[in-house]
Amino acid sequence: MNKSEFLRQFHHIRLVNKEPDFPLKNSGKPAAVLIPIVQYQNELKVVFTVRAKHLKHHGGQISFPGGKQEQTDKTLMQTALRETYEEIGIPPEKVDIVGSLPKYRTVSGYEVSPYIGFLPGPLNLVLDKNEVDETFEVPLMFLLNHHNHLIHWVKRNNDHTPIYFIPWQQHNIWGATAAFVRNLSHHFYGNK
Repeated sequence: MNKSEFLRQFHHIRLVNKEPDFPLKNSGKPAAVLIPIVQYQNELKVVFTVRAKHLKHHGGQISFPGGKQEQTDKTLMQTALRETYEEIGIPPEKVDIVGSLPKYRTVSGYEVSPYIGFLPGPLNLVLDKNEVDETFEVPLMFLLNHHNHLIHWVKRNNDHTPIYFIPWQQHNIWGATAAFVRNLSHHFYGNK
């Protein structure tokens, strides 16, 4: 799949259902992430970060670059781009934002807006070691394939809720990050 094929499919299939999120009593704290898709000659890959282990919240977990909206951010898209630059050194002008996914409410009380952005590869990343221990890339086609998604059901408030896991090499993508990937995959394989 190349960028043109991605855009045709992404904008053609309307997302009918989205993965269940965490119901918040009030509106969540606004936050945003970037789903960075890197264009190589024959393949598209998605960049993930491994959060620094010393962080108080979600240390060592896999995520997309992003964070909470600051007062200086006029839009949530600016939040995603600012955080991406701060965390892994990708300047906003290098990112071609092509769309977004539904907002997703997290257990930690955030309402996250995921944005999809294309970048030319190869990347020359500069990690903020205070926030990110490492990055890795996963082929987009692997991520979109539901056969690569594992589901664990938990009981929460008398309801069964899925938690998704996507193993990749020595990494395990799970939680909200995996739910973002699931929502993206529904644009390509429906809501199966």
